[in-house]
Amino acid sequence: MPKKVLSNGTEVAQPARAPDRLLKRLHVREVPDAEKPAEAIKWLDYYRKNRRSLTLAMESCVKCGVCAENCHAYLGTNDPNNIPAGRADLMRRVYKRYFTVQGRLFGSLVGAEEMTMDTLEKWFSYYYQCTECRRCGHVCPFGIDTCEVTMAGREILWALGMVPELQGAASAAVFERGNQGGVTKAAAVDTHSFLSDELEEERGFRIEFPVDKPNSDILYVPSSADYLLNPETLKGAAQFFEYIGANWTISSYMLEAGNFGLLTDQHSVQRELVRRLWWVVADLGIKKVVFGECGHGWRAWKMYTPSLTDYAVAGAGYYYQRVPIVNIHQEVAALIKAGKLKLDPKNNRLAPPGTKVTLHDPCNYVRADQLGEIFRINLYASVPEVREMYPNYEKNFCCGGGSAVLYDDPEMYGLRIKFFQKKADQIRASGANHICAPCSICKAQFYPMVKEHNLAREDGTIMPVNGLIDFVGAALVFKGHRQI
Repeated sequence: MPKKVLSNGTEVAQPARAPDRLLKRLHVREVPDAEKPAEAIKWLDYYRKNRRSLTLAMESCVKCGVCAENCHAYLGTNDPNNIPAGRADLMRRVYKRYFTVQGRLFGSLVGAEEMTMDTLEKWFSYYYQCTECRRCGHVCPFGIDTCEVTMAGREILWALGMVPELQGAASAAVFERGNQGGVTKAAAVDTHSFLSDELEEERGFRIEFPVDKPNSDILYVPSSADYLLNPETLKGAAQFFEYIGANWTISSYMLEAGNFGLLTDQHSVQRELVRRLWWVVADLGIKKVVFGECGHGWRAWKMYTPSLTDYAVAGAGYYYQRVPIVNIHQEVAALIKAGKLKLDPKNNRLAPPGTKVTLHDPCNYVRADQLGEIFRINLYASVPEVREMYPNYEKNFCCGGGSAVLYDDPEMYGLRIKFFQKKADQIRASGANHICAPCSICKAQFYPMVKEHNLAREDGTIMPVNGLIDFVGAALVFKGHRQI
């Protein structure tokens, strides 16, 4: 969509907005513009009373500036509203006006600001430019996580009916299909059949993808994006499960490792996915849930499932206490360390000799769950050469697509290119010619951005991008169909 023109003539870039027909699919009713400012104040009052992390962010920032030099969005755009403290100020000024004594008494003299439609339009612009990577919170000397401000801002906007079309469509698909891509069971089965054909050509024997198989021990939950963009990730996971002789299945009812609920309303979408998960666990007799490659999804499943597991849903409490939820890379690393996976990094179809792979540490994996070392155990065992990018681990920079800032409309797409600048600089400095990104949203950002930034190999071709389980699966040494 074109830039939004505010009442003072300022233009701000915004994502395309969900139309009314899409809001109805989300069970959201848009609040009339004349009522939105007052309604937003009520919601802000609710969140400040119920979230200490938000109140901390509102009350404690001293504008030291450390977050500015650590934010890829600001470094790419030089927009002061993309400084994490500056972005939080869009809410902090309103908070000060309505919820502090000095703001109520002295108003603009102390930096307080009335809530207006212009304010909300700026929220809709800048809270959907923040990728919720939490690098600012990692370096803040006061421990302020300004991602919490973005989350609260997005929740308030959702309640007002101000929802980006991308996030809205993905969330509606969760209610209707059980995954964000709208993948049907027929489409999944057809994709599996095609990938089984490919694996048979590559391996010399067929590997099947079981769907909705009763009495399975393991439920594998891929990202629905793998069916649309990342077939090698599905193949890698299937080869791993085949190698270890797992009794596994994929569910057509719950086909989503991602969780846009974490990125939008924080409630209904997340709860729907959690409900579907425990329903499948009970229905198929699952003993362990293994999630595929999705950084924000893994953070949601690991950290929010306890609070969203509704004990009113039959058996949910029972299954939460007894069925472990793990990430596929934790499983792989444990078997590598135990010496139970035979991997040949020099005979990897995806990384032939001369391949130099650099690892992108997805923000939610390394800053929310410290999986950086596990990723390296798996990668170093699977490819011929690894070139680290710096800074790395929990200090790594975001790819610029986090929290689903994956908009294709021209204004926002241009910002995605700028947000990727810091990552492009890291990749060039590494000397690598192949990129490993173990996250579905990161991969969706990398695919077009390596072209936009002309990240080329020695022969002039654009650098390929793969997930981590892709490399693991391709490096496995099979002597037969089952190994463990």
